[in-house]
Order: sequence, then C-alpha cells, then structure tokens
Amino acid sequence: MRPHTLVVGGTKGIGRAVARRLAGDGHAVSVIGRSQPPHDVDEPAVKSWTTDVADLPHLRTTLSQIVRAQGPLSAAVLLQRYRGGGDDWAGEIGTSLTATRELIEWAGEHFEDLGSGKAIVVVSSIASGYVASEQPVSYHMAKAAIAQIVRYYAVTLGPKGIRVNAVSPGTIVKEESKPFYTAHPKLEKLYHDIVPLGRMGTAEDVADLVGFLLSARASFLTGQNIVLDGGVSLQAHESLARGVSPRLKSLQVARPRVKPAKP
Repeated sequence: MRPHTLVVGGTKGIGRAVARRLAGDGHAVSVIGRSQPPHDVDEPAVKSWTTDVADLPHLRTTLSQIVRAQGPLSAAVLLQRYRGGGDDWAGEIGTSLTATRELIEWAGEHFEDLGSGKAIVVVSSIASGYVASEQPVSYHMAKAAIAQIVRYYAVTLGPKGIRVNAVSPGTIVKEESKPFYTAHPKLEKLYHDIVPLGRMGTAEDVADLVGFLLSARASFLTGQNIVLDGGVSLQAHESLARGVSPRLKSLQVARPRVKPAKP
C-alpha cells in the first residue's frame, strides 16, 4: 500500500511544494488548508480539505473525513501558522501550538505503518533561535516552542515507532515570491553574497528535505531541528556585517595580544 501523508498548510508556498514532492514520490496526499489550492496546480494524488486548524472540533471532524475517504495515514507534515487579524499572540498559540499538539497526539493514536514507517515533520523557522525583526514576538514564541514540542513527542511517541523532526528554513523563495526577487535584483544578489552556498533557498529545497525525513532512509532520525539556510547562520554576525559593507570589506579586526605572565 502506498503511503498516505497529511500536509497541513499545503495549499500555498512551501506546503504546496511539499505536497507536489510527496505526490511525485508516490504518496497519496491529503491537504488541509484555510483555502482551496488554485485549480491549475491540482495533482491527481492530492486531495484537499478546507479547515481552520484552530477550530479543534472541526479539525477532528476533518481528520475523520480524510481517513474515511483516503484510508489510514502514516505520516504528516505540519506547516500551519497564524495569518489572521486580531490578537496575534493568541492566534499563534491556537494555530501553531495547540493545533500542532492536537495533530501530533491524534497521529499517535491513529497512524498506521504503511511500509515506510510512521513520521511527522514540523516546518518551523530559524526564528526559533534567532530574532527576525520583520516578525512579531508571537511568531518567535511559537517557533521556539515548536522545537521543544518536537523533542517531547520524539521521546513519547518513539515507542510507537513514530519519528518526529523539525525543519527550520531561512529565507525561502516560494512560487508566489519569485516575481518580487526578480524585480529586486540587488536584494537577490545580497542573499547570494551572504549565503555560503551562493544562492537563495527554494520551496523545493524544503520539500526535498521533508521527503527524506519521511522516508525509510531516515528511520533512525528523530527529535532533530534541522536548519536549512545554506550555511548563513554559521557565520559570526560581525564578520557577516563586514562582508556586506563596502567600506569594511578590506578591514580585519585585530585580535587582542595577550602578554605572557611574568615568572
């Protein structure tokens, strides 16, 4: 039986790339999103349900409908985040944390091994450990909490054979954002200059990593938060700043000399 994977937040951006990748790998894919995907990207192996994951009773009903329609699930990819108005703090807690807990605990009770093992991947952000000034504090809180949620469930669900990992991307070019970067070549060049691998990450890069983490090739990997940023976060911040400043590129910061102690 082919694996059946749930992708939550799979109608746009990274989620849509993940759904396509898994369908191409032979998965039956059930997508939950706040909106229906565009008709021009429909895949025969991908079926969609419209649900607000913060509405837990509706979410549970949708999960039951998916199993009845598509059969048992063996894997899940969770990409949802809060995008509504109003109180973003409460919204992130409901969408990013409470719904994640609900989905993972549901998986612990209902997942079946369909041949490649049972696995969950939560797509987070490097804002789990760094400050992204363009995002509010609620976003950082949620991403930091997800890292610990992943570790907790990796331990508690491990005896059931369920692996739980996280992926934390840096700045990612999505299908919807390609025109923006094309229209701003200086910004695109900046990313090329600061990323050790010399390019921006793409939604397909994330999808490839997710596909690996769900596969049998990652059968002994659990509880990890894998940063996917081309190596940009490995660099000292001061060195990175000097590297992109035309006035400071040629300067080297002298190391303080330590005088030997007198006998």
